[in-house]
Amino acid sequence: MPTRFPLVGLPADTHESHGFLYHSLGDKYVRALAEVARVTPVMIPSIAEVMDLDGLLGHLDGVLMTGAVSNVHPPHYGEEPSADHEPYDHRRDAMTLKLIRAVIDRGMPLFCICRGFQELNVAMGGTLETEVQRGKDRLDHRAPKSDDVNVRYAPTHDIAITRGGMLERILGKRETRVNSIHRQGVRQLAPGLAAEAVAPDGIIEAVSVKGARAFAFGTQWHPEFRASDNPDSVKLFTAFGDAARAHARQRLEKHLPPKSA
Repeated sequence: MPTRFPLVGLPADTHESHGFLYHSLGDKYVRALAEVARVTPVMIPSIAEVMDLDGLLGHLDGVLMTGAVSNVHPPHYGEEPSADHEPYDHRRDAMTLKLIRAVIDRGMPLFCICRGFQELNVAMGGTLETEVQRGKDRLDHRAPKSDDVNVRYAPTHDIAITRGGMLERILGKRETRVNSIHRQGVRQLAPGLAAEAVAPDGIIEAVSVKGARAFAFGTQWHPEFRASDNPDSVKLFTAFGDAARAHARQRLEKHLPPKSA
């Protein structure tokens, strides 16, 4: 049987244009998966109302929750919507909040980035803080104003990595420098998550899922940007890819005929 790359699903963002609805993915996410994690990225349309989620996940070896322009709709975590929470993507919410729980319950590899990181916290019962730069003694976590993506995604602050945690095991160090492209963050950490890193102002920058049976991890920063050029990103996406390959082997073994005596 020929070797194939594991399949990793990414939920789509949605937007309307000229009366039609479109589903889309950012190139930097699929490129990081294909080039660094060495897996095959597959788009998951945000059509939760008709999607056979269980059937879909039976064909996948992992899921990556991407960042996005939109934010999680605040009623999902017990708050009233305001202009500070906008913009929204209700179709993505409907898909991702169910998808995250299903992936964790199945023990599949899960990697959550930026909006995906915030979705993970909400799906597990946590809450979000909006416009974090307004808080007392907070850093401005928004991207620098520039038309140059290299400026917007450049590392801007250090993070302190939790001793003995998953991130320390992957990166092999207790501190690193990351980019910062967000105006929302974790307010109350979900009980099923463990903080893996914090910014100097206390904002949680990375989490892992407690008791997960596979790689289940999230970052508030964007390790997917030019991932192959960043040693930390290479380690993170390689660890995720290795977990997807392990899951693919397990799936294959379940379908192999029993060995004869």
